[in-house]
Amino acid sequence: MTRREMREQLFKLLFRIEFNEKEEMPEQIQLFFEDEEVEADVQDTEEIKAKYEKIVEHLEEIDAMIGEKAEGWTVARMGKVDITLLRLAVYEIRYDEDIPTSVAINEAVELAKKFGQDGSAKFINAVLAKFAD
Repeated sequence: MTRREMREQLFKLLFRIEFNEKEEMPEQIQLFFEDEEVEADVQDTEEIKAKYEKIVEHLEEIDAMIGEKAEGWTVARMGKVDITLLRLAVYEIRYDEDIPTSVAINEAVELAKKFGQDGSAKFINAVLAKFAD
């Protein structure tokens, strides 16, 4: 599985946070990886799970950072796809030293084009550009 494919699967897993209680997420993770569309081997599965856990661990801090940078927007007002993509990208920018900021931003914009609304890619790019400074 390529990094891009892993990032997309991680996005889909993180997206479930918006629709499930914290207590339900272990079961949701299991169901996610049992889905036939998720073609992750054991190593990819473990890597996705580990990154998911790290993001969840920093979720409050990440949301606070997004709230500071997204002028005129609160995290609660953002679309579910947009906030999920921002969380993933901000995690990569601030906490994952293996991923260059420009790559994190570009990948988030590409995922926004695929999964978001008409203005999602532009919105994601504008917010994440403030993290590049």
